Amino acid sequence: MDYCGRPFTPSDIELIRALVASNPPPSRFRLSREVCEQLNWRRPGGKLKDMSCRVALLRMQADGLITLPPPRNAKPVTYRAYPGIEQAVLEPMVMPAVDLDRLAVEVVIKRGDSLLWNAYIQRHHYLGHQLIPGAQLRYFVRAAGEVIALLSFGASAWKIKARDECIGWTAEQRQRNLHLIVNNARFLILPWVKCRNLASRVLALTSRRLAGDWHTRYAYRPVLLETFVEKPRFTGTCYKAANWLNLGDTQGRGKLDTWHRNAQPIKSIWIYPLARDFQRQLCNG
Repeated sequence: MDYCGRPFTPSDIELIRALVASNPPPSRFRLSREVCEQLNWRRPGGKLKDMSCRVALLRMQADGLITLPPPRNAKPVTYRAYPGIEQAVLEPMVMPAVDLDRLAVEVVIKRGDSLLWNAYIQRHHYLGHQLIPGAQLRYFVRAAGEVIALLSFGASAWKIKARDECIGWTAEQRQRNLHLIVNNARFLILPWVKCRNLASRVLALTSRRLAGDWHTRYAYRPVLLETFVEKPRFTGTCYKAANWLNLGDTQGRGKLDTWHRNAQPIKSIWIYPLARDFQRQLCNG
């Protein structure tokens, strides 16, 4: 059984059940870290993959494999608890002209910025805000100090036929090196911002710096970006203009589908190499 890109054997499930049954029962936070330590589930930099583990445990519970201890804390505070943030994401009274040569790209680090980013996405992106498990980066793009665009990057799709054929890797190589691919999960130009070539310029700026930013946070450099553009809602013109490569269309199964159920919209598949030898690196080992 695979959860969050990791196979779990029956003995792994029994280990998790034994940890859940400990007396006193562990918190969900402690449980996820203990599971990672026992199963040596770590990022390439050596840190525990506890966020991915929490998502995996929730999915195991949904599948009836385990019963988690009840959460000890109330639902975490979101931007909705801060009226000032709700007001900040509304259309400004005056929008300065956008100079494509003077855009500022900022990594979201502070808690207040994180809440603000979430609020922008929830209010203005057609998919809304969803928690991203595992390694991730989020960006603000500003013009003259004003937020004009937002992006997020996180875990790649587990299996995509066109992408995997382009790379030429085996199933074992994919399992070992999938972390070297990063998915552009959200891309939003705020609806009141009108500027020709802005989207492709933003993609170019973030693509150039992402590998370095990722290394700073996670101690390794990804070699390939991917994204999925929903059809017919979008055509992917800005990705094409930013030199991303179109590999064709998905089969409508979703990022984590393993049951071959066509439940998602058809999307075009785009990739952007961050290293010239990305195929060699992804097929390494």
